[in-house]
Amino acid sequence: MQKKRLSWVDVTKGFLMILVVMGHYPGELDFPLATYIYWFHMPAFFILSGMFFKPILEKGVTKKVIHKRFMQLIVPYLFFLVMITVVRYGIEIGSGNFDISWYLSDLWTLVIGGRFVRGAYGVFWFVTTLFFAYLVFLWMTKYFNRTKQIAILVAFYLIAHIESLIAMRLIGGGPAEASQTIPMLWNMDVAMMAVVYFALGYYMKNIWMDITKPWLIAGVIGSVAAISLDWFNIIDYHLSMKFLRYDHLVFDLVIPLSFTLVFVGVFQFLSSYLSMNWLRRIEKHSLSIMYLHIFTYIVLKDFFEYGFIEFTIFGIIVPIIASIIIQKLVPHGKLFLGGFSPKKSKTPSTQ
Repeated sequence: MQKKRLSWVDVTKGFLMILVVMGHYPGELDFPLATYIYWFHMPAFFILSGMFFKPILEKGVTKKVIHKRFMQLIVPYLFFLVMITVVRYGIEIGSGNFDISWYLSDLWTLVIGGRFVRGAYGVFWFVTTLFFAYLVFLWMTKYFNRTKQIAILVAFYLIAHIESLIAMRLIGGGPAEASQTIPMLWNMDVAMMAVVYFALGYYMKNIWMDITKPWLIAGVIGSVAAISLDWFNIIDYHLSMKFLRYDHLVFDLVIPLSFTLVFVGVFQFLSSYLSMNWLRRIEKHSLSIMYLHIFTYIVLKDFFEYGFIEFTIFGIIVPIIASIIIQKLVPHGKLFLGGFSPKKSKTPSTQ
């Protein structure tokens, strides 16, 4: 049962990672694929992460749990941040950029992170947001009962939407520029929205673990209805967690949940008949793919003709190769790829 569960989860995450790559294609497409991908793919990752959350029931283990998550999330974040930055600065120096002020300004932006880093660092916000969402939910489940937890989540959800209204309506302009007028380290404020999806993964775990036919039908209806309303210009819905764009109090829950129900349900069904190992392999290297697919494009675009298909293929294959090299050749390579596992304390044998 455990192997079957892990199989469909890995397959689903592998597919979502492909969508992450596709969603960052910089060119124009006839079909609004990126818009629909952004409707659900980031919330789906938070939902799937919440499914495996374990509340702390024992005393004295909180620090160990937080340390484990820090090593699994923030250490790889710092590793890829430094690695990409070293290469970038090497390219800048090679092209004749010796402006110290440029490097200091760039380094300060990297320190702030979140929505303020663009280009090669475009996806870095997700990991820090996930880390803070985890910490917030850990705190909630440790000190509050379910009723109070839900009340806190409702408050976070409303505050997140108020912040979005301030950015999108009062400040105005493009979502990226508007959201960057609100200073915040590592997109910690986005954790208010992320923890809601994270909690839905945890609270609805029994539903997610076995999507029944009624739930799958409900997801299909919600997804088809949303696309139809958008297609006929009845709604103009967008969701960008990174840039604080939350368009609708109801749709921001219904649409991501509907699409996630569909894809989880479909991959649960397919995984019971097909191995789909290729998606599991993609998931195995998902951290490298997430961090490196945009940087791959930046480095290779001057050497290859880049269309949507090429962007997707290179954005998956090159990071997988990099992931294998890091594991094999870099000291503590598995640690830098999120493979931290705390050593189990040995209990002395009694005679």
